[in-house]
Amino acid sequence: MRNLLMASAAALVVGGCAQTGGMFQGETPPLTSLSRYALRVEPGLDRIALAVHETGLSDAQTDALAALGNRWKRGGAGRLFVQAPSGDDQVSAAMAWAVHDALVRFGIPASALTVEAYGAPDRRAPVLVGFETVQAVIPNCAAERGTLNGRLSNGPSPGLGCSVNANLAAQIDDPRDIARPRGMTPSDSGRAAVVFSAYRTGETTSATQEELVAGRISRAVE
Repeated sequence: MRNLLMASAAALVVGGCAQTGGMFQGETPPLTSLSRYALRVEPGLDRIALAVHETGLSDAQTDALAALGNRWKRGGAGRLFVQAPSGDDQVSAAMAWAVHDALVRFGIPASALTVEAYGAPDRRAPVLVGFETVQAVIPNCAAERGTLNGRLSNGPSPGLGCSVNANLAAQIDDPRDIARPRGMTPSDSGRAAVVFSAYRTGETTSATQEELVAGRISRAVE
């Protein structure tokens, strides 16, 4: 009986070792438990479609162009394309150039704009306006294998970190921040100069407690 129990225990140990890393079968195990879902970006397209009106741009279309122009300026890369449907329709062509002029009024340099035709099934197809950009990759955490099953491994669960990085990718305002850090803005050295000047002359460089309290009281909501 003793020998039988020892053999059974050895079999369990061997079975546990055989399952180590089984959750990543056929895959290279991640370097760390969170590197499996590292934030990354992929090419994207920011584009709007504007219906062609004989009366020109509507107020809603003008607002949409202004918002698109702001997104382009914030991205700061690539050309902005205005594409009119092919077919030599005068109204569509006039609409495309009206879009061009509106973008210039919104501060887009004319040198960054390209007006061209695209193959469309109808001469009055929408005018397309947009630019190439990048977008954050949001992993599909619902497609992950179940992580609550019993296992004889001390490794991370396959879905560990997925929901965290998926939420981050969905909330980041500018996906370019994932690929590279933003440039630093110049520091405001005015206040620092005042403090250093007071320090050099032996004056107090901090506000007194009474001044702080008075400042809070003076800002009370009426």
